[in-house]
Amino acid sequence: MSKHKEAQPEPIDDAETPQQRADRINAIIDAAQVGDLEVPSGADDIVEALLEVARERQDLGDKLLRTVADFQNYQRRAAINEREAAMQARSGVVQQVLTVMDHFDLALNQDTAGASAEQIIGGVQVIRDELFKTLQSFGVTRIAPEPGDEFDPNKHEAMLRQPSDDVAPGCVVSRLSIGYMLGDRVVRPAKVSVAPEGDA
Repeated sequence: MSKHKEAQPEPIDDAETPQQRADRINAIIDAAQVGDLEVPSGADDIVEALLEVARERQDLGDKLLRTVADFQNYQRRAAINEREAAMQARSGVVQQVLTVMDHFDLALNQDTAGASAEQIIGGVQVIRDELFKTLQSFGVTRIAPEPGDEFDPNKHEAMLRQPSDDVAPGCVVSRLSIGYMLGDRVVRPAKVSVAPEGDA
């Protein structure tokens, strides 16, 4: 129970730091909770209000701590799930590529003494087709411009200007290397030569 005392409250020190002010308020609340707070006569309602606010503050503090702990747990679970998803994605790629490795191993174990150049090239072609089929399963497509196609700076990289009577200015004269896309994203542009425009 609060002790009653006719007294003026102590003036607030303007030089008080936020930490000092928090410590003083906590000391007042602690004193009120154990019944050692000296208050003027008739101020019991103020003390009850102070204790109610202190209880609400404690409840909010507990809820905040639980929310922070829940969020930290969520972040840990999300990081674990992200790592697991990335590992599964890499495992899928590795499994697909291992099939291509098996084809390479088969080719390297063949008796080359009786193999013709055509047979060796044919084996390499089979492995290349198998590799590209694997890439296609992951959404990879080719960028393979033909002579006369309009030059597209978003998908093509002009390596040189090559005058041509058969191709309109600003169009592809020849493809130097194939490009590739992953979905809608260009992974590597096709390298091309381009017919110069105007006086260029």
